[in-house]
Amino acid sequence: MRWLVLALLCLQLGEGIVRIPLKKSKSVGELMREKGVPEGVLKGLKRDPGRKYQFSNAVTYETLTNYLNSFYFGEISIGTPPQNFLVIFDTGSSNLWVPSTYCQAPACVNHNRFNSSQSSTFSDIGETYTLAYGFGDVSVVLGYDTVTIQNIVVRNQEFGLTLNEPSSPFYYLDFDGILGMAYPAIAISGYNTLIQNMMQQSQLTESVFSFYFSRNPTYDYGGEVILGGIAPQLYSGEITWAPVVEEVYWKIGIEEFAIGSSATGWCSQGCHGIVDTGTFLLTIPGQYMSAFLQALGVEESQEGYVVNCNYVQSMPSLSFVISGTQLVLPPSVYVLNVSNNGVCTVAVESTYVSSSSGQPLWILGNIFLRQYYSIFDIANNRVGFALSA
Repeated sequence: MRWLVLALLCLQLGEGIVRIPLKKSKSVGELMREKGVPEGVLKGLKRDPGRKYQFSNAVTYETLTNYLNSFYFGEISIGTPPQNFLVIFDTGSSNLWVPSTYCQAPACVNHNRFNSSQSSTFSDIGETYTLAYGFGDVSVVLGYDTVTIQNIVVRNQEFGLTLNEPSSPFYYLDFDGILGMAYPAIAISGYNTLIQNMMQQSQLTESVFSFYFSRNPTYDYGGEVILGGIAPQLYSGEITWAPVVEEVYWKIGIEEFAIGSSATGWCSQGCHGIVDTGTFLLTIPGQYMSAFLQALGVEESQEGYVVNCNYVQSMPSLSFVISGTQLVLPPSVYVLNVSNNGVCTVAVESTYVSSSSGQPLWILGNIFLRQYYSIFDIANNRVGFALSA
């Protein structure tokens, strides 16, 4: 089995199509607790996950609440010769940034740092920019260099080199930086995103990328991101396509949400869902959270939304109707057994941020995407879902 997994990770689908293995880390909460960080600090990091999708021309808001749970990351290289970094491939943001030697903060020193003086292809832009988080800002200076992802090589790619990072929680994170894969509308103005340059420099066979998240992830293999196409062996059945309703995020329409066999009617006037590989949990509109928990018989505690593990098999499935197709999440997918005390956690959180046009907003994160292989079709502005293999 080990050799089979290794062969799968190394398999190239063809020129211009690459499969990048994703590792799955412990949650940041677990990592911080292992380092003796007080619970009060962890609670202070909590923010409304919907804040990630609010932005202005001056500052980009990318709340790390989404990364405080478990997360998935893969390797890229920047510079000549290449310097390696572990990044989150994040469909909920659009910028690329990594720690740099310009930054002497502990959070930077504890990670791989880009050294511009050691790259013959680096050129300085000099413009500074701020990534605003709820608990502190990450400041970056912009530069150009070559970005390599396996056999994909993108030249003169703009990216952010950190100047400063707050220690909490960045010091504790297993990944180095973030590679945004959303639309250019939320990227730093005046520069191409990495995905744009991949297409303009003919590095992709098709203007498509896709994600597979394993239902039984390990640190060494949590899933894959496929650039330039799809991997049919990683899903089964038909693909359900949903048009993007706003070319900012990978935002789609949700027509109905059901708990068990009962339609809730919460989306009778229309809901929106952002398909976000940088968010772990399933995020529910805040106005429905109380009714949702009551319907599931779930209690809130310091550990989150908990339920007796013995009851999980009898819990209802959750269903989203998207483009007329019912996409079902069984309790085995949305309930996690993360402790040994017989208490399971329902992998949800709430947001009080609405879609820009007023509809209730859902965030379809890794929990949803473990069940459904996801395809991001840039050329046709649509997202596809198929049952994961």
